[in-house]
Amino acid sequence: MIDRPRITRGETLTSTAFDLPTRLAAKAAPELIGDDEEHFAAIDASIARTVAETSARLDDVRRQPGGHGQQALDRDLEVHRLTGLLRTMGRFGLDLCLGRTVGDGIGDDDLGQAADSPTYIGRAGLTDDAGRRLLVDWRSPVAEPFFGATHGDPMGLASRRRYRWANGRVTDYWDEVFTTDGLEGRVALDDQSAFIASLGGSRSPRMRDVLSTIQADQDAIIRAGSRGALVVDGGPGTGKTVVALHRTAYLLYSDPRLGHRRGGVLFVGPHQPYLDYVADVLPSLGEEGVATCTLRDLVPEGASAGVEPDVEVARLKSSAQIVRAIEAAVRHYEAPPTRGLMVETPWAEVWLDPADWAEAFDAPEAGTPHNDGRGQVWEALIGILADSHDEIDDAVTDAMVRRALQQNAELRTIFNRAWPLLDAAGVVGDLWTVPAYLRACAPWLEPAEIEVLQRADPTAWTISDLPLLDAARQRIGDPEASARRRRREAEAVSEREQMGTVIDHLVDAMELDDGEGLMTMLRGDDVRRTLLEHTTAPPADPDALAGPFAHIVVDEAQELTDAEWQMLLLRCPSRSFTIVGDRAQARHGFTESWTERLARVGVERVTIASLSVNYRTPEEVMAAAEPVIRAVLPDANVPTSVRRSGVPVAHGRISELDAVLERWLDEHDDGLACVISVAGGTEGQGRPGRADAAGGRASTSPRVRRLTPELAKGLEFDLVVLVDPDRFGVGIEGAVDRYVAMTRATQQLVVLTSDRPAGDRPASS
Repeated sequence: MIDRPRITRGETLTSTAFDLPTRLAAKAAPELIGDDEEHFAAIDASIARTVAETSARLDDVRRQPGGHGQQALDRDLEVHRLTGLLRTMGRFGLDLCLGRTVGDGIGDDDLGQAADSPTYIGRAGLTDDAGRRLLVDWRSPVAEPFFGATHGDPMGLASRRRYRWANGRVTDYWDEVFTTDGLEGRVALDDQSAFIASLGGSRSPRMRDVLSTIQADQDAIIRAGSRGALVVDGGPGTGKTVVALHRTAYLLYSDPRLGHRRGGVLFVGPHQPYLDYVADVLPSLGEEGVATCTLRDLVPEGASAGVEPDVEVARLKSSAQIVRAIEAAVRHYEAPPTRGLMVETPWAEVWLDPADWAEAFDAPEAGTPHNDGRGQVWEALIGILADSHDEIDDAVTDAMVRRALQQNAELRTIFNRAWPLLDAAGVVGDLWTVPAYLRACAPWLEPAEIEVLQRADPTAWTISDLPLLDAARQRIGDPEASARRRRREAEAVSEREQMGTVIDHLVDAMELDDGEGLMTMLRGDDVRRTLLEHTTAPPADPDALAGPFAHIVVDEAQELTDAEWQMLLLRCPSRSFTIVGDRAQARHGFTESWTERLARVGVERVTIASLSVNYRTPEEVMAAAEPVIRAVLPDANVPTSVRRSGVPVAHGRISELDAVLERWLDEHDDGLACVISVAGGTEGQGRPGRADAAGGRASTSPRVRRLTPELAKGLEFDLVVLVDPDRFGVGIEGAVDRYVAMTRATQQLVVLTSDRPAGDRPASS
């Protein structure tokens, strides 16, 4: 919040929300910013009131009984909504406001006010005491012209103003005019748009949202419907990731089918450095409940899985067909015995024939996980035997008969063999170590393919195993789930009892001291309830990513194999996807169209949206990167850059690495640099080799990172230093890695090799 007096029209401004530099003094004219000053004062007051009211409401909700079922869920959701609103208000002050629009003066707008009065757009909606709309949520239809208006289609606007904020004050603003009628003297015009200005800013370790500078082509994709699959296809720097993140927040706001009660949204990124980079964007857009992960995160074995060393094994495991072999593998353990059994009890003998076994094995409903179905089969089997028991003494109850049957050792032994308790790792490991088992489950494989898939260590997991492990876990279920649930329930009861005892002891102690204040407080139900809630909150569900989700957003989707797509399809039965990628950045090639690829994996309703303008990468860098990718992919969608940095691509020797980094750190007080090499660094799950190890200040600076080409994908840096790019590989994979690495640069690219070509500009100059 800005500590300044409330300002009303006609008063002298003793303090201001603007902090314009001297060179922009003309923009500080009262006729240009007077309306804004008045409106910002109203926003400031409304934020203070909203924080106070929300805090009081949150305290009230927390004091309410926890309840059960839907009542408990509604209470938790309200707590989540209110705390999220408070965090947003705490994160932003006046800079909740992104900008404003002025209508063309024809009729009234959708808010019921004159069409030529300003409408202010914000990260969240905001009203004053009288209910007047101070800020319109950026996701609402009323805000759409702020992002989507162009000179070809002004969407009813006369002008649009975008603000640049720093430390809660406006440091610059830009006006765009769509008509000259009635605008003279009311707008400040200059040669630089807010969007282009933002592109030249230094990068930080976290991606920032770009709400104030979203372009019309991006906004159209953000606001597209959620039915079916929307593919956002675009080259480096076109804003695909930005669009994906903002689209996620927009869909949760606008589409009631995607709310958290309906499954919510899952956002899938390519690797952990990417998720770290984008972590702040969704919370800044008002959405904190979106699950984010990589494919590795979907199964416990993903954290330690290595790269598949055998290309042929990786190819065989990449198909959707091999994932479907999991069904046959589990079915192998669900076959009813074909021989009858005489089951003895203390009172009679009962014959269990093959038909009885088959009836019991049909008890689980379709889709029931194997381990969950095991209990249902056992109960059905006991029921069949109990019902078949001969008439016996009235003193013998049905419960006694069932107990005797359940304790029959022979029956249990045969049942455990026929429907054993399984675990996903064991089933998948057996496929790679028992050739006959693999042959029975995947009969389409050739003998040579079965042989190449075998390995000595069944649990030497690779990334290629993850889709099979995931399919097995979904089909089998968690053998420890019920035990964990019982442990949590017992722990909750124990904690409640202990806390109740602590409170009682405190009350007794304070009664002896005449501590009436504390005693009264501790006797209150609200304090007891609050303490108990904090001690009994259950831990995060280990299967929180199992789904189903109402919508899934997938970035860098060109890298997914058919098998990996099955992991996502299992979690999204509606087939509602936002798919973001660039075919030219597929490391293993992508010769089909998006429609063909997705139809093959099971996604039929597909809409393609293309982005072709490169907002991030300077023209100088793209001129060097384009020939690299066109050499292997002549039809690559190489976007057109909209700006020049004025800094040519530099070349040098690997021995110059330290000097390059030291010089850049000396010349730049902020921003990020990245050294990209096959060795990577600690972030790239490798260690720098002697050739690319930087010493001195650069070796410890948090502004210098080291990554492999694969882990650099999706990120951006002010300076990119490529170390020995010829070592990135040959063919499509090597060319794509070089292209991706080069296009991470937003300001400067330096290429270091063992021998610098004659005539090239030295890197350290």
